[in-house]
Amino acid sequence: MSDEDMDIKRRTFLIGTTCLGLVGTGFVAVPFIKSMSPSDRAKAAGAPVEIDISKLRPGDIMVEEWRGSPVWVVRRTPSMLASLKEVESEVADPGSKNSKQPAYAANVYRSLKEEYLVVVGICTHLGCSPDKRLAAGAVSGLGDNWQGGFFCPCHGSKFDLAGRVYKNVPAPTNLVVPPYHYKDANSIIIGIDPSDKKGAAA
Repeated sequence: MSDEDMDIKRRTFLIGTTCLGLVGTGFVAVPFIKSMSPSDRAKAAGAPVEIDISKLRPGDIMVEEWRGSPVWVVRRTPSMLASLKEVESEVADPGSKNSKQPAYAANVYRSLKEEYLVVVGICTHLGCSPDKRLAAGAVSGLGDNWQGGFFCPCHGSKFDLAGRVYKNVPAPTNLVVPPYHYKDANSIIIGIDPSDKKGAAA
C-alpha cells in the first residue's frame, strides 16, 4: 500500500471519528441545555410563572397554573371595584387580617394594582375550585343582590371580587394571594415577591 493510499485512509478515518464525536456531543448537549430551563416538576414545585395580561379585557378572567394550582387573574372594571366596599359588611375578613396574602396585598383590593386581582383559585374549605360568577345580579344564579365573585358549589362558600370569603359559609378564610410582581405593564410574574425580583421563588 502506498503512502498516498495510507494518507487517504487516515484522513477518512479522522473525518469519520470527528463527525461521530460531534454527533455524540450534540446528544449530550441537548439534554444539558434542556435541563437549564424549568421542568414541569420544577414548575409544580414553585418555579416562577410569567403571565401575559396584555389581552385581558376589563371584566375578564384568565387562568394559569403555579405549584400545581390554578391562579386566577381578574381585570376588574370600575363597577367591580366599587362593589368591594358595598359588600364589606357581608364578608368575614374585610381587612384580610386572618387570611394568607403578602403584606402588599393586605388592602381592600387585595392586590398590588387595584385593577388586577391575582388569587389562587382553590377554596380554603376543602380545596375545591370555585365557579367563576363574575357577573352581578340574577344572571349569576346567586340572586339579585349578588355583586360578583366566586361560588364553591361543593359546600356553598362564596367569595367577593377580591377573593374575600362571605360570612356564615364553610370556608374559614379568604382565597390565597400568591407572591407576585409586575415585570412590566403587560406581564405578571407569579412566585416572586416585588422585593425579590432576582428570581428566587417566594
